[in-house]
Amino acid sequence: MVILQHEQIVFKIRRMAAEIIERHADEPYIILAGINNNGFRLAGLIQAELNSIHHLPVKIGRIRLNPAAPLEDKASLDLENKEISNKVIIIIDDVANTGRTIFFAFQPLFQSLPKRLEVAVLIDRLHKSFPVHVDYMGLRLATTTKDNILVDIQNNGAFLASMQ
Repeated sequence: MVILQHEQIVFKIRRMAAEIIERHADEPYIILAGINNNGFRLAGLIQAELNSIHHLPVKIGRIRLNPAAPLEDKASLDLENKEISNKVIIIIDDVANTGRTIFFAFQPLFQSLPKRLEVAVLIDRLHKSFPVHVDYMGLRLATTTKDNILVDIQNNGAFLASMQ
């Protein structure tokens, strides 16, 4: 079952970017930290939208972690502590389910003191088991815990969110 078509996802990204600008237009720059592949691609799409709307300076980074075994492999961020200290950081992922992946994505930020930490996801599910608050979302969805949501963000601009 398709949840969001391409055009709807583009609209959701545009709206999320507008909300980010409303909150942070006066910042010298913000950091978008995308989790793994889809989060990083989504961060790039939000960055492009931010640049087209307001020219808000954005630095983009990737958080790498193993969602299946977050304690075995420590999460890492490809930005230096001096780049993220006293900056607004928005952690980005495609779907927030229990909040576990996002919770462990905070780990590489513990060695610095950001000005503010926020979370943005395309789809926020209402099954949080971890203390994670989503600040920007494209769609909030009540599903069963057995439902699986897949987001396909391809480099050529084809986006699709579906539930299995």
